Amino acid sequence: MTDIDTTLADLEGEIAKFCNDRDWDSFHTPKDLAIGISSEAGELLELFRFKDEAQCRTLIADPVRGKNVRDELSDVLYFVLRFAQMNGIDMSDALRSKMADNSVKYPVDKCKGRNEKYDEYD
Repeated sequence: MTDIDTTLADLEGEIAKFCNDRDWDSFHTPKDLAIGISSEAGELLELFRFKDEAQCRTLIADPVRGKNVRDELSDVLYFVLRFAQMNGIDMSDALRSKMADNSVKYPVDKCKGRNEKYDEYD
């Protein structure tokens, strides 16, 4: 299945079943899942250390080494979705709410083509 025909709820259900089959709920506290998100994001970041943009793109495109990127990115998503599932957070709603907040912080007329943080532009 691909992103087009898979919902976040589908993925959360698969993760919940995987974890329930292993009786892992007691280990998946908000703190531990947040640590998992950060740890896995660090492992993803480590793959790109000391590489320029071209080397990064080559890494991602490589069938073998790119699997490491996909695996670490999947680990991050796993922990994000598990955190949401364990804590009753609807990620679609949360993301849309955050994007609405960001559209106020980063209006197109002030931010288009610029990379400053919202408190750095006039």
